[in-house]
Amino acid sequence: MWRDALLVAGKDLRIELRSRVAVWQVLPFALLCLVLFAFALGPGPGPLRAAAPGLFWLAVLFSTVLATQRSFAIESGEGLRDGLRLSGLDPAGVFLGKAAAVGAQLFVLEVVLWAGIALLFGVRIHSFWLAGLSAVLATIGLASAGVIYGALSAGLRVRETLLPLLVLPIVAPVLLAASRAWAGALTGAVGAGTDWLRILGPFAVVYVTVGILLYGPLLEAG
Repeated sequence: MWRDALLVAGKDLRIELRSRVAVWQVLPFALLCLVLFAFALGPGPGPLRAAAPGLFWLAVLFSTVLATQRSFAIESGEGLRDGLRLSGLDPAGVFLGKAAAVGAQLFVLEVVLWAGIALLFGVRIHSFWLAGLSAVLATIGLASAGVIYGALSAGLRVRETLLPLLVLPIVAPVLLAASRAWAGALTGAVGAGTDWLRILGPFAVVYVTVGILLYGPLLEAG
């Protein structure tokens, strides 16, 4: 399973490095979201700083949908999914590999987005371990949920419009918990922020487990 996961993750990441879709489309989209959010809240620094954690994770959430759609778009050609089924790869390994590739892209995106947040909104992190741990757990949960629902909608003609409708309501708890955890990391209220890890941790574990167990049937159904 782990060998197959490395193969699939390496394949997806190499495709992204060569196509540079994440660099030229997903990243500019996320940064544009931040700029538009800043315009919507106005020039005053107070509202921008207060809303920075939520706006950061909202931009990450929208970018997750784009990254997931791209992950399955590279296999949407005729016969490609059939070839994946017949390749002999462990479905659990395929799930872990695709989730790892999406998660790696999100991690890079989050670093760049945070630089944009710090520049535009003038905020800084007081608790790096809380911000880092919540980012890791949230990214695992977002990538895993995105790949599961991406596989569920991959075989449908309306997958581009159906995927956001499936993913966004499901990952709303991640948006809430990650935003509150990052608010604690930014303000120094570590105790209040740590409480929200109790949502991010189980969410990540549940969706990784569901993906490992059910990705095979989802792949066959697609």
